[in-house]
Amino acid sequence: MRVAGAKNTNVYLAGPDGFTPVLLAWHRDVLVPGVVAAGLTPLSPWEKFAEDFSEVLSMAPGPQRTTAMSELDYRIGAANAALIETSSGMLANLDGVDVDSGTASEIGYGAALGLVISGVRSDLRRSSENDGTQVNLQVEYFITRTGGHVHHTYEAAIAELSTFLLS
Repeated sequence: MRVAGAKNTNVYLAGPDGFTPVLLAWHRDVLVPGVVAAGLTPLSPWEKFAEDFSEVLSMAPGPQRTTAMSELDYRIGAANAALIETSSGMLANLDGVDVDSGTASEIGYGAALGLVISGVRSDLRRSSENDGTQVNLQVEYFITRTGGHVHHTYEAAIAELSTFLLS
């Protein structure tokens, strides 16, 4: 976990970016380099299991595939939790009609561990219960409770994390 006095620049990249080829390309080609350029260490949940997914999805539908997918899902969940546990910050993609449920879970877990979380809501659609928040009120609460904010650009969110983690 965290070592007292040591600077931990690890930033977990939370969001549904790997579920579409376009978002995954943006994640790899824009987001990760942007985090690196800020002097931070990106921890991406989208790199480790691509081949495993392809292998399981190539199986014929049925009980064996279901079992294999269940086992892979558990391994992915455990690996993502481990990445969060070794981070000091989290950059959360909050775009979509609603915040992705996995991203919301990661935000809650990261907040409970004491990570500083910066969120990005660049989506033009409304995604909150009322005018007082930009996204789900509980998600936004956990982000602001850590000292972070919901930003409209990734550049602003990365700058906020840099301020917290490099100072």
